[in-house]
Amino acid sequence: MEELLAELKDKIIATLDLIDVTPKDFIEDDPLVGGKLGLDSIDVLELAMMIDRDYGIKIDNKELGQKIFATLRTLAEHILSQRRG
Repeated sequence: MEELLAELKDKIIATLDLIDVTPKDFIEDDPLVGGKLGLDSIDVLELAMMIDRDYGIKIDNKELGQKIFATLRTLAEHILSQRRG
């Protein structure tokens, strides 16, 4: 899990071109959207495309997306559950 969390931090920074953000700025249980990082719905759409491209996991339901993108940890847990399932 820790390895995936670190990987996701790097991928989110690269995907969203977050120039002033480092992996240390992420707190795994803080809200991704509307939190300290200032991510919005457009950012979530870009992240959903990255998750599909890099992990082969589609997030095509708004309600599911809200749960998955609640925090970095919920995103990582979803990816892990889909890999196992």
